[in-house]
Amino acid sequence: MKRSGTADLALMGGSIPSWLFERMVKLSLPIVESIVLHYGQQGFLQRISDPFWFQSFGSVIGMDWNSSGVTTAVMSALKKSLNPHAVDLGLYVCGGKGKDSLQTPNELQILADKTGLNGTALQRASRLSAKVDNTAIQDGFQIYLHSFLLSSAGDWSVIQQGMDPDTSTARRYHWHSGAFQSFTEEPHTAICGEDQGEILNLVDKRALPAQQDMLNITSEHPDRVLKEIPHMDLPKQYGVLQKDVDLKRLGSILWLAQESETQQFDELLLLKGLGPRTLQSLALVSEVIHGTPTRFSDPARFSFAHGSKGGRPFPVPTKVYDESIETLKNAVGKAKLGETDKSEALKKLTLMAQKIEKDYKPGDYFEAQLKKENDEAWKHGGRTIEGFSQKPE
Repeated sequence: MKRSGTADLALMGGSIPSWLFERMVKLSLPIVESIVLHYGQQGFLQRISDPFWFQSFGSVIGMDWNSSGVTTAVMSALKKSLNPHAVDLGLYVCGGKGKDSLQTPNELQILADKTGLNGTALQRASRLSAKVDNTAIQDGFQIYLHSFLLSSAGDWSVIQQGMDPDTSTARRYHWHSGAFQSFTEEPHTAICGEDQGEILNLVDKRALPAQQDMLNITSEHPDRVLKEIPHMDLPKQYGVLQKDVDLKRLGSILWLAQESETQQFDELLLLKGLGPRTLQSLALVSEVIHGTPTRFSDPARFSFAHGSKGGRPFPVPTKVYDESIETLKNAVGKAKLGETDKSEALKKLTLMAQKIEKDYKPGDYFEAQLKKENDEAWKHGGRTIEGFSQKPE
């Protein structure tokens, strides 16, 4: 069994205000619904097991892009938004932070009883993934968050996070059942270590090499283990700097979002009436839904959708945020009824931005764009933990 990736993040304090968390919950649902409609349950589980996509998703729903709090925010919002619709979506979220993580085995068994899935195998996968990251890999990070995402087909992803108070950092671990083919053939698979072939059970004699690998892992330096999987190490500064963003990608979205330019595209007529600021947000949301893995190497770019609670890079534009939610909900609702025009129009936002990007030559606009966002925040209901934005004098 292999981890699909890890991420190192700075520990940043501060709770999520209710006005923002409620919006995170509302926006998370139609984003996931859109992914499932276009790419299936497996498509969502694959995405969330990618540390770069995960960070981009957290940024687009309004969290500080490089904070460890992204993990708690995303998993809390997903659990609250997806579980009430689990039967229709076929996706379930178990576990969570602190005491909630200890409830994962019980929640998995309850789901297994309802769905007919193998509860023993799921519980074992949950326990073993936690054991490996907390004990077998002795890297100084103590696990405090364990979330288990499960599909009705039995596929799963695990997101867990550990803390190292000595360095004021957190490490997030991603797992995905699709990382090894034998799990779908033998539900009791629970093998840890480097690839040793199709070894299916730790109590089986064929699992002896894997058992030895578990012992070997504990004696290896963490750096060697981490080099074998995708790893994201984010900067510790607070806020978004120019170097954090792919200016060619961001610039093409900003260009596309200009109202005068957008009117020229027949493909976007179904989105007519939305202002340029909302189109900017929707273009980034669309990329989270439809973008390929290579598109998420700069998670900071996605904070230009809805800002952050701390006002870095700018206050959360609540009016724009609400319009994004309603537009996406409306598109998903119509798609479920077979009316896919609006959903396809949103998809074309990211496709058109990528097309523009090929020939786009970014200028020195980053600081000017930040100033514009902050100066105009009051127009869009800009809000931070300090309160609403005021019109500049």
